[in-house]
Order: sequence, then C-alpha cells, then structure tokens
Amino acid sequence: MSAETSVPRPRESGLDISDSGLFRGLMSEAPFAFAFFDPSGRFVRVNSTFTELTGHPVERHLEMMPADLLSADLATLIDSALRRIGGEGLPITDQRIRTRAENGDTRHWAVSFFPMREDGGLLGTALFGVDLTERQLTEEDLRRSEERYRSLVESQQQLVWITSPSGSAIEDAPQWRAVTGQGLEEYLAHGWLDAVHPDDRPGAEEAWREALRGRTMFEWSYRVRTRASGYRHFEVRAVPIIRHGRVIEWVGANSDVTPQREAEEMRGRLTDQLGAAALRTARLQGATAQLAEALTVEQVVQVIIDVGRTALAADHSGVALLDQDRASLKVINSGGVPDAPGISGDEIALSTTSMMTMAVNSRRPVFAESPQSLRNQLVDAGAEDERIVEFLEGTDERAWVGLPLLAAGRALGALRFSFNRPQKISQEDGVFLEALAGQCALAVERATLFEREHKTAETLQRSLLPDNLPVVRGLVLAQRFRSGSRHVQVGGDWYDAFVLQDGRVAAVLGDVMGKGVKAAAGMGRIRNAMRALALTNPPPAAVLTGLDRVFEATEEEEQVTTLAYMVVEPNTGEGTLALAGHPPPLLVSPQGVAVLHETEPGTPLGWATSRKQFRFCVPPGHTAVLYSDGLVENRKRGLDAGLRDLSNVVAEAPPEVVASPHMLLDFLVDRMLSGYEQDDDVTVLAVHVPPATKSD
Repeated sequence: MSAETSVPRPRESGLDISDSGLFRGLMSEAPFAFAFFDPSGRFVRVNSTFTELTGHPVERHLEMMPADLLSADLATLIDSALRRIGGEGLPITDQRIRTRAENGDTRHWAVSFFPMREDGGLLGTALFGVDLTERQLTEEDLRRSEERYRSLVESQQQLVWITSPSGSAIEDAPQWRAVTGQGLEEYLAHGWLDAVHPDDRPGAEEAWREALRGRTMFEWSYRVRTRASGYRHFEVRAVPIIRHGRVIEWVGANSDVTPQREAEEMRGRLTDQLGAAALRTARLQGATAQLAEALTVEQVVQVIIDVGRTALAADHSGVALLDQDRASLKVINSGGVPDAPGISGDEIALSTTSMMTMAVNSRRPVFAESPQSLRNQLVDAGAEDERIVEFLEGTDERAWVGLPLLAAGRALGALRFSFNRPQKISQEDGVFLEALAGQCALAVERATLFEREHKTAETLQRSLLPDNLPVVRGLVLAQRFRSGSRHVQVGGDWYDAFVLQDGRVAAVLGDVMGKGVKAAAGMGRIRNAMRALALTNPPPAAVLTGLDRVFEATEEEEQVTTLAYMVVEPNTGEGTLALAGHPPPLLVSPQGVAVLHETEPGTPLGWATSRKQFRFCVPPGHTAVLYSDGLVENRKRGLDAGLRDLSNVVAEAPPEVVASPHMLLDFLVDRMLSGYEQDDDVTVLAVHVPPATKSD
C-alpha cells in the first residue's frame, strides 16, 4: 500500500473513506496506535502513535517483518495474532502489553487486531492500540483512595469472629467455617489465617501481629479459600475490646468484596473498546451505574428492563433465575417472555428448548436475527417444528437475543431481549451484550446476597434484644422494633425491662449511634452493665453514674450513646426517671391526651456531669412510652417537629387503641413513619398501669 493508494472502503454516510489523503490525515492525527500488515505479515502502514509503542521511526517499519524490527515479546504477540487471523478470520481484541520508553518509564497498551476483507478475501490485518498508562496510574490512585475511605466506613459485615487477646481463635465461627469449609478443630487450631491464600498470608499475618502488638485496629484485604468456588476476595476489620486498660478479646468481621472486584475488572475491560464501541461503552456504564444502585433482585430486574428499552431498543425484556434443585428457570417478569416453544407459565425446564435455556445450557449468547434463524436454531436443538410455527404465527417478535447470567463461570439465570423487527447482531453488538449480561449477573448476585444478608443482619440485631418482657401483676409492658438497616448492618437501638429485688420494674431504652458490629458490641456491653448496676443499686441517678464510669473505661471517646431509664412501682405507677441525652418519655392519659415529660435531658453517657433523677408517675390507666429518635426524626423532619407530630398522632388514636399499649405502639409507629422513608431503627417501649378495679 503506497502513500497515494489505499484499499477501497465501502461508502458510509456519503463520505468516501477510500480517499488516501483523508485516510493519511485521520491516521496521523489519531490518538491511538495504528498499523496495517499485508497477508504475509509485513508492515504496510503505521502512524506516529505506533512508533511510541515500538520506539522506531515510521519509515523503518515499512516492508519489514515484526521479528526483524521489534522486541521478542512484541514481535511474538503480533505474529501470533496475524497467524490466528489468517487461520480463523476472527478479530482479536484487548491484548495487554507493556513497553519501556527511552527514559525508563513503563507504558501500558491494549492492542486489537481486525481482519480487512474484500470479496471474501483477506487484504490484510489492522492493528489498533490504546495507551492505558495514564488510566492505569489513575486507577491505582483511585484504588488507594478507596482503601483509605474503607478504613473509615464499616459496611456489609458478613463473617464475624472472635479471638483471645493473643490472637488465637477461642470461639467457634459457624458462618466463617460454612464459607471456608474448615472443621471446628482446624479452625480452633490454626484460626482464620489458615484459609487465607498462601500468597496473601505473610502480609496479612504480619499486619495482624502488628495490630496485636500495638492494640490498634486491624484492617486488611486478602483472598480466602472457600468451600464452593475457589478463592474469593475479602476485606477484614478487627477491633480490640479493651476493659480496664487491657485487651480482653478481639472482634473481627469479614466482607466478601468479590463482586466489586469483578465489576471493576469488567469495567476496565469494557472501556478499552475502540471506535463504534465507544457509544456502547457509554451505554453500558450508564447501565452499570443504575445496577450499582439496585439493592434487591426486583430493582435489578427493573433496571434490566429499562436498559433493554433504552440502550438496546428492545420491545420485550425477560429475566429468569436458575433453580438448581428443580433444573429450571424461574421467570421473574413474565410479561417480557411471551408464550414460546417449551415454556409453560413462569417456569421453564432446562430440558425444553427456548432462547434462555439454550443460553444457560451452552453458557454462551444465542442470537436469532430473523424468524428463519430462530426456527433453524430451535429445530437443531430438538424443538418440535409445529410448535415453532405456531409460536411464530402468534407473535410480533422478529429477532431474539438470549444471554446467560454468569458469575465466576457459574450460571445464575438468563436474559431474553426481543425485537419486533429483524435485527442484525454485529460482533460489536455481541461484545456489548455479553458485557451487559456480565454486569447484570454481578448485580443479581450482589442483590441476592444483599437480601439474604439483610435478613441475617436483622436476625442478629434481634438476637441481642430480650426475647420476652417480664409479666408483672399490676403492670403491662409492650415493645416494638423496626429495623432501618439498608446496608446489611447491625444497628445500636436496644431496650430492656426486668424486675428488681424489691418488686419494682426497671425499664430502659437506649441508642448507640452508628451501625455495624461496633455499634452492636457497644449495645451489648452497655445493656449488660445496665442490668448489673440496676440490680445492685437501682436508683436511676446511681445507675447512670455507674454507666458513665463503665463507658469511660470501655468505649471510644467519639462514641455517642443515649438512654432513658425509669423505675416503676406496679399497681400505683409511682417511680423515678433519669435521662442521658435521650428524648423525654411520652405520658398518654386514658382520654388520649399526650404530654412530653418535662425533664432535664442530661448528657450522653461518658460525659462529665452530675446525674439527676426525677419523680415520674404513671397513674392507673395511663401509659408511658419510651422511644428512639428514629421514631420522631429523619432526613425530612427535625426533632422538634417530630415531637409535636408524636403528640398530635396520639390525639387521633381511637379509645380502644389508647387503652391497649400493644395497639398504641402499632398505631404510633405506623402513623409516624407514614409518608417518610425510614432511615434509622425505630424502637419503642410502653409501660402501662391498668386502671384500678373495684376488687382492688
């Protein structure tokens, strides 16, 4: 190919790109490396950017073989690609290489090879290369920034474990062993480090020992050997529990971050696409952003439907998840999968023949660009011709795409997109669709994990609260707890009630600010200390003074914990109350009049203050309500407005609701949260003194 002659190209949009001057101009100004090889593998044309990759001037490349000019690694890569294209005739994309500049700097490149044909014959091969060096450095900076950010935020604690002060495992960790497959004896003998990847273990072990020596927080990331799927990436965070100046144990939590790592790697591969793939990449990034915000499977499915309509212009979008036990696909949105051969209701047996079952069974995308193409593929797969004809005559669909949802090679389900017109599926379209399916698979896996772990988190939080409230004659206790955890984290709200030695009843409701294992651990410590102090010296002022000392010894300075504590005499309702920075209790009369008790709010636990207690009476027929700030405060409603709303809501309650503490709490929670998005735990505790009877 001379400077004045170029291979003829098809005319697109009225522009003849065969013009040699235009071609030379485009190639010389292009920000990517370009080279063209004839069928024998010799250089025919290169641009100036390509010379940055090889280190040789443009004219030196012409008519040369790669092995005569380039380094052994680069020449081998190019020769191998040219031979494959000559034999298979298929493009080869996303080949990663590194080169070293004259100043010694390492540069990173992604190169792709595309066959150029005319009349069925191979004219040569085009090479395109993109310099990824700046992006590589940016990604490394971003990764370091994310690691620093993660050190400040706890999220998605999944596997919790406890060790002795020296770091050895002393308690069973069933969740950890279920994931790793370790036996109890193996875990107790070698601990969690025994499941860490051999390449990651030395660094993790040294960091762990350093944290033990310094009694500092331990944060690390490593790969963990799992029972089912090889190694997965985990992040760990462990804190020392210090009491009276010494470490009594370590509490750690591991989070599986494999989906995030896989998503990052996939996004990196996708953004390397050239030319026409730029638009598809932008669309995919938009879909990825939407999928990243989808927490539940239902939300993920809705995003997939929206992406099918906007990015693919599909007329129908279907999603089905794999049921391994039943060897079938469960259709999530039946409206996206019209009746088709082998489909009965919302369940598709894998033994039947359809676009989605073919995609799942083959682990490969299935494209049908026309009714005849679909018919041929279904017949080859064993479908009955009569049923195929019946389906095609009864549908407006004229092109179909079936995509498997794969995560680490494991099938999760399938996607089905269909069009009411014949649709040409190019190779670039296929790459985009596979990438979209990959993102959807990661989102489905993440959403499934979120839903499962969200339930686990709520169960864990509830397990830290009392199973039952005491049954005491002359007093009725009721409670309601509604978790506001949106990110699989344990909250710090808690309540308790118990009978004191003199027959009076102690009732307490507290709030440890924050989320996660740290908040739950603080909640457990304060609750246990509260009981011990109250049973020893029950007056509220004395209990809060003792809790201040416990808080200073065991909790971090920045931790904020509030509570309301009252002691009540059954039958009469006479009692005392003390607050530690907590909202005042609400007293509800039998007539439905609500009054906030005018008591000094006090300061949160651990603050230097002189604790006071006040007389607090719950007359017969009245109900006292203790509550957390999640009931009255949220992003759209301030505390003062919430307290006013609380009193107004009580005034709307029917007499039968006011008379029953259980019904009253349900009424308050439902009305106070109506119209607001719950963003915090809501905990309420009612102390009701029944009205005196004639027999009394």
